Amino acid sequence: MASLSCSADQLAPFLGPNTTNAAAAAEYICNQFTAVSDRFTDTGYAIDTTYLLFSAYLVFSMQLGFAMLCAGSVRAKNTMNIMLTNVLDAAAGGLFYYLFGFAFAFGGPSNGFIGKHFFGLKQIPSSSFDYSNFLYQWAFAIAAAGITSGSIAERTQFVAYLIYSSFLTGFVYPVVSHWFWSADGWASASNTGNLLFGSGVIDFAGSGVVHMVGGIAGLYGALVEGPRIGRFDRTGRSVALRGHSASLVVLGTFLLWFGWYGFNPGSFNKIFVTYNVGNQPYYGQWSAVGRTAVTTTLAGCTAALTTLFGKRILSGHWNVTDVCNGLLGGFAAITAGCSVVEPWAAIICGFVAALVLIGCNMLAEKVKFDDPLEAAQLHGGCGAWGVIFTALFAAEKYVNEVYPIPGKSTRPYGLFMGGGGRLLAAHVIQVVVILGWVSATMGPLFFILHKLKLLRISAEDETAGMDMTRHGGFAYVYHDEEDSNKNSIPMRKIEPAGSS
Repeated sequence: MASLSCSADQLAPFLGPNTTNAAAAAEYICNQFTAVSDRFTDTGYAIDTTYLLFSAYLVFSMQLGFAMLCAGSVRAKNTMNIMLTNVLDAAAGGLFYYLFGFAFAFGGPSNGFIGKHFFGLKQIPSSSFDYSNFLYQWAFAIAAAGITSGSIAERTQFVAYLIYSSFLTGFVYPVVSHWFWSADGWASASNTGNLLFGSGVIDFAGSGVVHMVGGIAGLYGALVEGPRIGRFDRTGRSVALRGHSASLVVLGTFLLWFGWYGFNPGSFNKIFVTYNVGNQPYYGQWSAVGRTAVTTTLAGCTAALTTLFGKRILSGHWNVTDVCNGLLGGFAAITAGCSVVEPWAAIICGFVAALVLIGCNMLAEKVKFDDPLEAAQLHGGCGAWGVIFTALFAAEKYVNEVYPIPGKSTRPYGLFMGGGGRLLAAHVIQVVVILGWVSATMGPLFFILHKLKLLRISAEDETAGMDMTRHGGFAYVYHDEEDSNKNSIPMRKIEPAGSS
């Protein structure tokens, strides 16, 4: 919004010679204009901050979705353990992101590799960031940690969860988010003074930054630990260790779906921004927010239906758990390009994401890789596809609106949309460097924990269930058949009529 300005010196001559004190009258009028202008400015900040806070609350609600999804996907004897790890992802992540993570991610001015200001939120609020920005980014950081916890569920020591979660949210993830989201990041699309290939990376809400980081970290955790006991028999054949509650899986998926409307549209950070496109006063960032919600929805829905029929052909069953994972795979893929692609392109994104997930799961089973929630395949594989998809289908109009460059009318956009290959080159580099960075940090961490015998629980504890051996009891109350009959009315068998 253009600011209102008023100068008493300029206004006084227009008040005419009959004005008793033209200068005083002009100053009074200008003061009123200034007050109105300040109120408009304050209102704009309030609207944008309220929007960002609401989006942060939506993203945080995804933790409840993660908890329900994880609980339903594991066996009942490990429910309390996985629930506790989800709580601690948020709690430990909150402290470490406050102390270090936010500074490493967005502490500018800094170099292209890592931030160096705002430790412990010092110098906040500033002209660049307010407390709402921290809250929103913290919700993203703990989402990455939650992804990893699913890959190593049912066999990991509790202390290992605390160590990897703190390290991931306090250092590994913030560095990646600095590279691609900070205005100082070496590959950020916001670093208009030094754009990678003249483009930078368009990873709007984090298919690479969040989903690939969490998925690759989970990949290394599961590889170092090895599969759960009984997941593959002695001949190497796959044995399904099904989760105990499909109901929790579905409810958790719906909560994640709901939270994704803060994850993707909320990544604009602001909504009160007008786009100067012809004579369209009704058109602005609020329109882009709506479009982003639509592309997110279409990608998820398409992926769910593709998975439904794809798995039906492969297995002969209509499996609700597979459909839920396919839906989430579509969401993970569209997260990078949700703001810069057309709705029809989101359907292509979701369709391919489902195929990527099915293919990754088939490969995982072939190489005897065990991930109880398919997190590495879903978030790592579909996240990587989302990064490449954006480089292929980003529309010129939307790229220039969402990522404007001062003094330039256009910037590189999707290869299939006629924008050349510079954006694709930047995105291929993103996939490679995220894979390399997470491999170089989380891989050694899990290996060291393994060598120190801090990673995997004993075979006896794993067989008995972590709830009983590590957490003092099961998440659910069980009654023996003998006990249940003591205070119940005996039931007699009723024979069919006419039986002899």
